[in-house]
Amino acid sequence: MKKLVSVENVVKTFNQQVVLKGISLDIYENEFVTLLGPSGCGKTTLLRIIGGFLEPSEGIIKIDGEDMSNVPSYKRDVNTVFQHYALFPHLDVYDNIAFGLNIKKMPKDIIDQKVMRMLSLVGLEGYEHRDISNMSGGQQQRVAIARALVNEPKLLLLDESLSALDKNLRKEMQLELKQIQEEVGITFIFVTHDQEEALTMSDKIVVMKDGQIEQIGTPTEIYNEPINEYCARFIGDSNIIDGTMVEDYLVQFDDHSYKCLEHGFRPNEEVDIMIRPEDIHITERNKGTLNGEVKSVLFKGVHYEVIAETSSGTSKTVTMHVMGDHDIENKEVGEKISASSFTMDLEDVESLTDQEVIARANAQAWTVDDEDVSLSYVEYDVKPEVGVYECTFGTDKGTKITVRINVVEPNAVEDISNEEAIQAFDFYTTVSEIMESVALDTDLIRWADAAAWDLDDESPIEIWDVKYDFDDENIVEGDYEVTFSTQGRELKIETTEALEEGMRIGLSFDPRDIHVMRKMG
Repeated sequence: MKKLVSVENVVKTFNQQVVLKGISLDIYENEFVTLLGPSGCGKTTLLRIIGGFLEPSEGIIKIDGEDMSNVPSYKRDVNTVFQHYALFPHLDVYDNIAFGLNIKKMPKDIIDQKVMRMLSLVGLEGYEHRDISNMSGGQQQRVAIARALVNEPKLLLLDESLSALDKNLRKEMQLELKQIQEEVGITFIFVTHDQEEALTMSDKIVVMKDGQIEQIGTPTEIYNEPINEYCARFIGDSNIIDGTMVEDYLVQFDDHSYKCLEHGFRPNEEVDIMIRPEDIHITERNKGTLNGEVKSVLFKGVHYEVIAETSSGTSKTVTMHVMGDHDIENKEVGEKISASSFTMDLEDVESLTDQEVIARANAQAWTVDDEDVSLSYVEYDVKPEVGVYECTFGTDKGTKITVRINVVEPNAVEDISNEEAIQAFDFYTTVSEIMESVALDTDLIRWADAAAWDLDDESPIEIWDVKYDFDDENIVEGDYEVTFSTQGRELKIETTEALEEGMRIGLSFDPRDIHVMRKMG
């Protein structure tokens, strides 16, 4: 196959910002090539450089072996279909398509032959005298394509030209555009951020990120064998799992080893593992590759999207001491006040503030008519030593309550396999505080001072689940266990089976469904 376009080490800089970072790419005759990536990745800039609308800061563009460095856009054998088509509103369909041929001063009979052929090719026979403003978006796009193709360029550039269409019409035009390209035998370079468009139409996909090419391949190669996590997530839904390549054909994650078809990695190399949702199959519990619990089910029309938790996160269980209401009433001034004792980490003592003490103790004051009263002072003398310290809250009118602050050594649960830690403390609360809570999970996290973090860089991790077995609407005094957990391993699955949340299931996948990728960077 003959090479048509050669992009050699192209760099583009705007105002000292490097937009393209040494791009090299070969495109061959009759190929449908898609530049795929998010906004700002440089794909449109590259397209415009190929078309001659921008000059590269460094590097060379060759078309059919000729250096385009000093060739302006109008002299290149290239036509462009822009995102908003740029049709001439004062010209009808025929004259829009014939515009370039008229500029070249071709004979009228030749122009007529070429225009009518293009109208037939794009399915607009009988529309030649239609007013452009009276045409739908899909019809206008067909006119723009016909106007570009009628000049018989070697190369057609399309800059997100389907993005203005509605979903159904866009799908229809994807197939038509590929069919047109195959019929006219012209090389197409198409820019999009839509993965479905790229997979549907392309012979070759160029995945771009931050001004660089991440991967080049056929749609099948890009989908089934992405080179890294970025490409895997950008093309289709993916389950990405941290793992270790123990040896050739053997990968490990979540303390289990699995056979795979991958090889060529270093022994015990840290890797990313990709398993597509459609490659995971539901089985009976203990009959599959691993077990899981259904966390959510979403009906997507032709299938259900199921999220299953296959391993639990890091957890910490504490005791919640529930007391009866212990409001203190100051009848002389018509005020009430309440607060709860709490436990805190020794390491947090030095940064303790009045506001934090009020929040941890859930301290509040109010009138007998239920109007809020400000806490005018907070008195405590907590030392950076393990022990129990008194803390007093009061109002301007002398209403007071004293509680205990229990300072303890840090007692975090560390999960080396998940590389995370979690901490929480026993705490005190009242029946009314629980029953009146409008966001109980959030309040429990706050009362227990629960927190989780990454063991590697100490960045915070979200508390994903709060479990308890009491009825918050009918709770009584007593001690209750509360468990705080980070998010466990969750896998997305596509299935036609109607499952229910909470079901305990088995999951299976084959060695060929496990794709191992090197870590980015």
